[in-house]
Amino acid sequence: MLYGRSEELRRIGDLLGAARSGRSGALALLGDPGEGKSALLDRAADLVDDSWLVLRCTGVESESELPFAGLQLLLCSVLDRIGELPAQHRNALRTAFGLCAEPAADRFAVGMAAVALLAELSASGPVLCLIDDAQWLDRASADALLFAAHRLGAESSVLLIAGRPQFTTQAVPTLRLTPLDDTQSRTLLGDQFPDLTAEVRDRVLTEAAGNPLAVLELPRMVDSRPVGPLPLPDRLRSGYQEHIGRQPESARIALLVSAAEETGDVTVVRGALARLGHGEEALVAAENSRMIQIFGDRVAFRHPLRRAAAYQLAPFTQRQAVHAAIAEALAGDPDRRAWHLAFATVDPDEKVAAALDAAAERALQRAAFAAAAAALERAARLTPDGIQRGRRMLRAVDALIYAGRPEQALAVADRLDICAMRISERAWLRDRRAHIAFESGSLAEAYELWSQAAAELAVPHPDRAAIALIDAARAAWTAGDLPGARSARARMGELALDDSWAPLLAAIDGPNRMFSMDLDAGVELIRRGVAAAHWVTDPATRFTLALLASLAADIDEALDLLIGVGDEYCRLGMVGRLPAVHTSAGTMQLLLGRLPESEATCLEAVRLAEATGQPNRVRQGESILAVLAALRGDEDRCRELADRQLGRSQPLENTIDTAHCEWALLLLDLAHGRFEAAVHRGEGLGRGPHRLLGQWPHLLADRVEAAVRLRAPERAAEPLEALERYTRATDSDWMRGLLLRCHALLDGDGDTFELALAQHAEANRCFDHARTELLYGEWLRRERRLLEARARLDAAAIAFERLGARPWAERARAELGAAGGDSSHAPEALRLLTPQELQVVRLAARGATNNEIGAQLSLSPKTVGHHLYRAFPKLGVHSRVELVRLLPAEIR
Repeated sequence: MLYGRSEELRRIGDLLGAARSGRSGALALLGDPGEGKSALLDRAADLVDDSWLVLRCTGVESESELPFAGLQLLLCSVLDRIGELPAQHRNALRTAFGLCAEPAADRFAVGMAAVALLAELSASGPVLCLIDDAQWLDRASADALLFAAHRLGAESSVLLIAGRPQFTTQAVPTLRLTPLDDTQSRTLLGDQFPDLTAEVRDRVLTEAAGNPLAVLELPRMVDSRPVGPLPLPDRLRSGYQEHIGRQPESARIALLVSAAEETGDVTVVRGALARLGHGEEALVAAENSRMIQIFGDRVAFRHPLRRAAAYQLAPFTQRQAVHAAIAEALAGDPDRRAWHLAFATVDPDEKVAAALDAAAERALQRAAFAAAAAALERAARLTPDGIQRGRRMLRAVDALIYAGRPEQALAVADRLDICAMRISERAWLRDRRAHIAFESGSLAEAYELWSQAAAELAVPHPDRAAIALIDAARAAWTAGDLPGARSARARMGELALDDSWAPLLAAIDGPNRMFSMDLDAGVELIRRGVAAAHWVTDPATRFTLALLASLAADIDEALDLLIGVGDEYCRLGMVGRLPAVHTSAGTMQLLLGRLPESEATCLEAVRLAEATGQPNRVRQGESILAVLAALRGDEDRCRELADRQLGRSQPLENTIDTAHCEWALLLLDLAHGRFEAAVHRGEGLGRGPHRLLGQWPHLLADRVEAAVRLRAPERAAEPLEALERYTRATDSDWMRGLLLRCHALLDGDGDTFELALAQHAEANRCFDHARTELLYGEWLRRERRLLEARARLDAAAIAFERLGARPWAERARAELGAAGGDSSHAPEALRLLTPQELQVVRLAARGATNNEIGAQLSLSPKTVGHHLYRAFPKLGVHSRVELVRLLPAEIR
């Protein structure tokens, strides 16, 4: 019986019940040592019958730097099922566990593979995963499991994670265990120790302070305790000290070896004991102490506090000897051997440092960056040579950046002696500091650091200097620092670069020319550079080319490049790179008028960015979601997202995200008839540094519409002129359609409206087409051409409803009613779908299988089927074939 844990048991019971019905879930139980987390996991295991598959693992403190060790322990009994998974998931798990030499998959790709494996296992019955002492899991395993918890859907799986309060759950539902109240503690103590005197009972309750383990353990040790309360962990350790001290020496050594050996492998424990001169009798004595239990080939402590006590209460020199013995017993496991050698070593030792260095390299190959960083930091401390020590610390900085720990990376960087570095190393360190500054939003600092790095590299390494200056220019563009961007490009021209750089430098020069109002030259340079660089296969470079293409208004080409980059990152298992690609792709989809697709992409980007610790990408995705919320008429959501950006105590240096939020608020004003506010906001944006970037032609057209509806056509002159100049420079069909719409609005010319609609159709811009059709229908109604007006307005309303643009659909229906037409709402089935369901349905309508959809959306095939099962009734269809007829081509 568990005391005082009714709410926790109810939550666990609800999860188990849902899993029996085919719905997955996860719950993190957080609490201080001894508060009953392990007991709740044991109770959960007791609540399921034989139809369940129960998987368990426990984090071990000394194993916390071994990549994917915890996940391998959890899945060790089902590793034979990995071969049934799709190739990308199979390879991710095998690589993580060191079973093959495939290209490295990062911890989030491994998380997706874990979801796929759970889906496969749940086909035979529900699965219960119990993870104890999560705060001691290696970071790679923790990230993979938490990422998997985010993606669980219809796998009939339950993840219960128990850990200390410091364990970060990353949005997994969390239940914080609290101490037992006085009544519950007294009941527990009375049931377990009915013969205690009142004095001893009160003393135990005072010392336990509601900790269930302490309530159960302190009565056995109370006679040796001094009077007076102390923090519970200290009191427990003190009690264990006396208990351990009463054991024979062989038992104490066996307890120490068992505590230091991180996996509980009894064979390794026996091997280490033999090297220390002890045999099986030592393990027997340790088990008789009731500190440990031996189950077959595993040795386990009855509670983590006992493990900590057995380890921490041993003399330091004895711990060293034990780690050395374990290292000898691990001759076939170089990574674990290296760590135990490190624990056994105090003075600098290059052999031990080199072994840790090699372990770090293997961790990097498996994308276990946090483990690699820890190994490199420890290796640096053991390195006798100062230059080699600095190089290992530099690599630790790099690994910490990739692990998403910028503050730790900066702390390591601050310990480096810059004076002892070579020029290239100093420049490299500045480059890494610049990347951290950029991702934290300190764009001016990033620009300065990259500029300094380029100055040091200009003569010895001009290619690297050019890359640093490209990054500096990127920081300047993002911040709206046009002089800075021009300065960076000018310095590139002074470098001794070969001819292969010419196309890329030309493309880089394009934005600077555009910001200088030399639009024709800027667009030409970008297009020529992007076209000439199509041979580039590096996904990071192709991502840059996609962004440049978008600046030249080549939105379709930019999206195609981004989709290719995203596919490549998926293939390589580099899930952490996807948020940047998704946010950019979501922007392109917005400009193409694919509103539901854009929303689904940006929501996925934000989820991935939150899971992988990329706050800048969260902000970028949310700024696009603010625009989409405005177009959907969700004013509360739009303002929440925009205010989150614009209302910060320190203004963001990233003017692009800020401008997106201002655009979203302008659209809200326009949709709700607040035309004066819309015009005023647009005029403020028109003075911003990014008024002519690729995403702003729609903003220019919105400003013209707001001025016309305000009956102030003179205030449309500035945005109209800018749109004309940009249209001439790009010669784009979609932009020409926007320009024609603006002229038709100002001139009241039906023929110009018709030409605008033709351009929208030619460019396949469904939302732009509907916006123009609405304005045309309104003009036709005012001209009393009611029959033509009704046709235009009805078509516009249907298009808006398909896209979920509610305020525009309502406006079209209202105009239709005023024109004498049927203003009842057209079918709105697509609006009933969640963004995830819409994304799945869209891919299914294209003919993709559940496996293909799952691979693209990071879902298990079973979850894909679950989404389709829920979507079909909402759409009134029964098969995928009917989806093709239901979804218009522009939505698919």
